Parts: sequence; structure tokens; C-alpha cells
Amino acid sequence: MSDDARPRPVTRADVARYAGVSTAVVSYVLNDGPKAVAPLTKERVLDAVRVLGYRPNLAARALSKGQADMLGLLVNDNRNPFFAELCHALDQASADRSKQLLIVNSDRMQVTTSEQIRDLVSRQVSGLIIASVLTAGEQALVETLNIPTVMIGQFGDTDGLAGVGVDFAAGARMGVEHLIEHGYTDIAFIGSAARHDGRERGWREALGAAQLTPGALVHTTFSYEGGYDVGQQLARGDALPRAVLAASDQIATGLLTALRQGGVRVPEDVAIVGFDGTTAVDYVWPRITTVVQPREQMAETAIRALLEPDTVPRYVEFATQLRVRESCGCSVTD
Repeated sequence: MSDDARPRPVTRADVARYAGVSTAVVSYVLNDGPKAVAPLTKERVLDAVRVLGYRPNLAARALSKGQADMLGLLVNDNRNPFFAELCHALDQASADRSKQLLIVNSDRMQVTTSEQIRDLVSRQVSGLIIASVLTAGEQALVETLNIPTVMIGQFGDTDGLAGVGVDFAAGARMGVEHLIEHGYTDIAFIGSAARHDGRERGWREALGAAQLTPGALVHTTFSYEGGYDVGQQLARGDALPRAVLAASDQIATGLLTALRQGGVRVPEDVAIVGFDGTTAVDYVWPRITTVVQPREQMAETAIRALLEPDTVPRYVEFATQLRVRESCGCSVTD
């Protein structure tokens, strides 16, 4: 079929002609204002929209308003179960306020994070949510773009930008204290080498408070592969820790798989506590005890901070909770 044979898209003017009203009245009906429209007239317009199959041009609307009914989300990797569940919670919180969420992964190799931020802003989004650690230069770029921005899931307060997060150190202390309550004294930590990650600090603080010497410290990536590689090394070695705090559920799951493949029993030989509280760790065996980040509360607060900034403090820090399962040595019936 040639281009000339294709039916042209239905326009707002077509809807106005069909309904016998002006294009301005069509606009008032579709945008729910700013002027009121009589109920019978509104029904004629909506009937014309249905009959003609009219679809509003969202790009044109964004240009006319100066912004779109859309928020931009920059996330490091939404394949990560925690970020996947956080993205879902943010999408739901956005939809509750009639906003769409445009999600971009910052781990793309072809473009820089700065380019992705500029691209999101060029799409006339009305606000940015950033679930990825920024360099000083990237943060400076966000500040110069002068667009409402909220950082989420960071290692702490981010100067100059609104933020939502959890107390990582307190969460890690909670996980280690639970292992200590079981009587474990040789407790290792597996996590990232990020300087500002409070989970390693919380591990040290909990052991210090109990007058215990820190066990093995292993840095790896926040991934199944990272945990799996460490688990293989531990299973092949002769110095297994009695317990491990893993800095993410992905690390904990990879670790669990490698240990069991290597003939190491969990929790009989090595107890494990993860971090994040994703639902995935309830579907491995043994189920993994984990420190829970309250994703729904974080998402709701982040969206409010973007759209109703006067109702939310500049930085909101949530407490974590421990979800006890069998990997730590507990007997759980639910």
C-alpha cells in the first residue's frame, strides 16, 4: 500500500465537526478544563471520540503545556529483583496520580549517564527519579537542568537534591544481630566495595558491639554471578565462615546456589542473611532471611516529593525490617 492510500489520523478538528462544537470545547472535555462543559455537550464530544477512534497527540500536548504527564526514572539495572519491584511500585504510585513512568537503564554501554539524563529531560518529563549512584559531575548536571528530581535508594542524604532511602547501616546491624542471637561468632560480609555503602559499616558495628572479631570481608558485584563466584570459592576452600551477611538478595541467592552445589549445607554449615526483601528469595530453598527495604512506602514518598514537594522533607529515611526464613537457622512455619 502506498503512503497516499493510508488513512490519515483523526484530528481534534474532525471530532469538533462530528460533535458540532468548537475545537476549544473538545480540548476542555479531553483535558477536564479549564472551562466547564455542559453534560450533554460533553457526551456528544466523547461519543465523537469513540466513533471516530480519536487518539490525542501526547507529544503535541506536552509541547503546548511545556511538559508531559510523564515522569522519568533512571535505574541502574531493572533486571535486579529489588529494582524491578521498586520500578513496579513507582509505576503504580505514578499511575495513581495520572502520570506515566518512562524507565531508562543507566548501565547501557552505548551512552553515558549524562546523555541519558539529558534525553529524559528533552522528552519534557515533569520530574526525574534517579535510582542510580551519580558521580559529582552527573549530579551537578541534574542541578543545572532545573527539573524536579528525587534520588531513591542512595547510600544516604544527597546534598542539593531531594532523596528517599533507608538506613543501610541499621539494617545490616539488624541482620548481624540476628545471626549473633543464633550463637554464630564467625560472621562474614559479602558486598560491594562502594565507600559509602552503610551495610559494611553496620556489619562491623554489630560485631564490635558484641566484642566479636569481624570474619571474612569479600567484595563482589551486586549480582547473582557475584554471589555465585564467592560461593564457589568458599565451597572449595577450607575456611568456611559460620554465617554470612550478603549485601543484596541477588548475592545471597547466588551464594546459596554455589554452596549447595559444592556440598555445603545451609544453614547447618553456613547460615545466610540477605538484604533488600525481594519476593524472589521466598522461592529458593532454604528460603532466605532478608533485611527488607519498604519499596511501596519509598515509591509513594518519592512521587509525592516530586509532585507535592512542600508536603515531604528534603530527605526521608525509612527503617528496615527483618523477614525471617530458614536460611539463618530459624524454623519458620508460614
